[in-house]
Amino acid sequence: MGPTVPIVHLWDWLPAAFEPVLVVTAVLLGWKADQFGKILIAAIAALGLSIVVSYLIGLAGIPWIAPVRADALTLFPVRFVAALLWAGGAYAASRMARR
Repeated sequence: MGPTVPIVHLWDWLPAAFEPVLVVTAVLLGWKADQFGKILIAAIAALGLSIVVSYLIGLAGIPWIAPVRADALTLFPVRFVAALLWAGGAYAASRMARR
């Protein structure tokens, strides 16, 4: 019997992509970025901060939209791609607003 592949449904991905700390941090840092390459840095920072905050909230026992726990889906790739999209969108919006 071969290894089984877990199935992760879309409704499991959405909370990770729309986690409030991730969204706010990525948008703020993406808006403040003055070069396109800084979007990657903004996404990494947003990912790191959202994971730390989610973990601390989970340790406190408070229910959270996308918890970081050993028994829950963390979905790091989904969070990182979402942070890139949020930061990139904010960067593009800030560039258009400056024109």
